[in-house]
Amino acid sequence: MLAAERRRAILAVAAERGSVRVMDLAADLGVSEMTIRRDLDRLDEAGELTKVHGGAVRTGAAAGTGMEPLSALKAVRDTAEKRAIAAAAEQLVDDSMTVAVGAGTTTLELARLLRGRRISVITNSISIFHVLTDAGDEPFTDAPSVQLTGGQRTPSDALVGPVANAMLERVRCDIAFLGAHGIDPAAGFTTPNIGEAETNRRLLGSARSTVLLADHTKFGEIGAHLFARFSEVDVLLMDDGLARPAREALGAEIDLTIAEAPR
Repeated sequence: MLAAERRRAILAVAAERGSVRVMDLAADLGVSEMTIRRDLDRLDEAGELTKVHGGAVRTGAAAGTGMEPLSALKAVRDTAEKRAIAAAAEQLVDDSMTVAVGAGTTTLELARLLRGRRISVITNSISIFHVLTDAGDEPFTDAPSVQLTGGQRTPSDALVGPVANAMLERVRCDIAFLGAHGIDPAAGFTTPNIGEAETNRRLLGSARSTVLLADHTKFGEIGAHLFARFSEVDVLLMDDGLARPAREALGAEIDLTIAEAPR
């Protein structure tokens, strides 16, 4: 996880709970306590958190950032499942492909695996763009060619709206990977954000093959806005936390692939 992503996650926890502890953040984010302390130093200097002994508390500046805490917190939850799904998705990508990657926490895990691949990527996710272009602490020799759409930024770092849609209508990709807020056999693939729904439709329309990446918690959830029916997606890739009845229900509607997460 890049430093900027880690600090957004820290702010999300602080926004929801009011305070954070160094030892808890280190465990949740899988980094050292020293790394967390450095992050808190930077956030304190920026006026977004106030450091206290053993952690930090939310300040007025942090409380007013307009973040979506629940969405941001999902980026550091169920990471084993998300990584298993991403690893299975990465196997579908060949060198020299043009790949569309939509915004989402599971697609972000896929982007980390695509670093160093000789491919072209088109994305509407600011976070994914940074992962694919910022060498950070793990420099790579080959880097994907990455195009970031323009558009209006949502709290989840997706770019949506007429500018993003106009660009996506003019590109052609070999394969597209998208996430979803909700998956339901009757309702299809949905999201609570109307702008993201419209842009997701353009991402799907740009590709010859389409793959939906989602962890098992998305099953049964229904967002307000439909962006694809099951017939419009080629493969649904989920983790093995999905219950047997749900697998049977989805398998009757779409080509379902289950990725096994380490236990």
